[in-house]
Amino acid sequence: MPNTTLDRRALLAGGPLAIGALTTVPALAARPVRNPAKPAFLWGTAGAAYQIEGGNEASDVWLLEHMSPTMFVEPSGDADDVYHRIDEDLALVASLGFNCHRFSIEWSRIEPEPGQISFAALAYYRRILETCHRLGLAPVVTFAHNSFPRWFAAAGGFETRDGVAPFVRYCQTVTRYMGDLISVAATLNEPNVNMLLSWMAQTQNGQAFLATMRRAAVAASGAPKWSSPLIGDPRTQQPLMIEAHARAYDAIKAASGGAFPVGVTLALNNDLPPRPESGLASGVAAKQAQVLTPWLNAPGDFVGVQNYSEWRVGPTVDLPFDPGLEMTQMDYPFAPRALEGVIRTVARATNRPIYVTENGVATENDTRRIAFIGEAVKGVQACIADGIDVRGYIHWSLLDNWEWTNGYRPKFGLVAVDRGTFARTPKPSATYFGGIARTGRVA
Repeated sequence: MPNTTLDRRALLAGGPLAIGALTTVPALAARPVRNPAKPAFLWGTAGAAYQIEGGNEASDVWLLEHMSPTMFVEPSGDADDVYHRIDEDLALVASLGFNCHRFSIEWSRIEPEPGQISFAALAYYRRILETCHRLGLAPVVTFAHNSFPRWFAAAGGFETRDGVAPFVRYCQTVTRYMGDLISVAATLNEPNVNMLLSWMAQTQNGQAFLATMRRAAVAASGAPKWSSPLIGDPRTQQPLMIEAHARAYDAIKAASGGAFPVGVTLALNNDLPPRPESGLASGVAAKQAQVLTPWLNAPGDFVGVQNYSEWRVGPTVDLPFDPGLEMTQMDYPFAPRALEGVIRTVARATNRPIYVTENGVATENDTRRIAFIGEAVKGVQACIADGIDVRGYIHWSLLDNWEWTNGYRPKFGLVAVDRGTFARTPKPSATYFGGIARTGRVA
């Protein structure tokens, strides 16, 4: 984006820009609803467009990766080249025995400039949905998975109410073009994650660096204010993201005729009180009041639970981990049992159905991944046995991918990816989890 004065309202409304007028496309005709079949329980894998496709240059994250200073250890580049290899990957998912696949649509591909819709990009994502159905995979679609168009961030993003309408229009456009093929949908991925991270000591101590990054993004973009959800102020963003989700929920339901459930996925730790000998008061209730409750009060047909570990919570901050714990490549504890705790926490707070939309472990030791999956799934099955309405378990992730600020080092995938050739190699954990998906039983 050129270094020029930007009219934020014009950007968000899709109006003319100083860099040249853009033609807004006519309204898309809604396609007939097919009500695609969805298995009773979803067993599947996941990936996010920005982390696996490669070359998402119109995204806000691309700018953040390539400026200085940056919190990203390395750029995403070609990622896993899924944009050119999606058919191969979906065939692999089906061959392993899964009945669903979760993926996201990259808004910056659909609308690289405000009001300029790429029908080629719409057709690409529709082809993914068609391929899923041909292979017997129920598509679980996320409309925005942590990445947004550059122009959206340059216009203030979700730190201004003007940012709500463009997101709603985007969701409506996608639904009108391909909603007849969606089985389950989430508006936003982990929109509470910055609020969750605000309880971490590292985040609280890193505010000066984040402020420096925000200033650098303003300079790099030429925008008067840059607000990317990844580095924005959660207390300003969260209420507007809830409004955006609520209005998008209504728009998606209207455009699809209510053909599929729509919810939101939430990043949740299994929060534990401090150990009694510490003498510290528990901050669990206060944390959940900020991180969880506002989203459970928003509209939705289900709650997507995304969990990786557990923390002890002091009055205002997450506490240091106990010494001697097994740690993952993400520097938090190996804790497959945490998922059961989170599901039970959510079930106590709402009667909505629950999908586990992300759960997994970053490790080079695939035997530990197998152990993690087995124990986590046992926890899910214990919840179901107690009458909790859990409708799916989706593992993060199908592929070893670019893991945001941590780059390519953390290995979450069931399938290894050669960084030079992009060759896919399933790990033993892929076969193990596929066996669970086929039988519904933990070996």
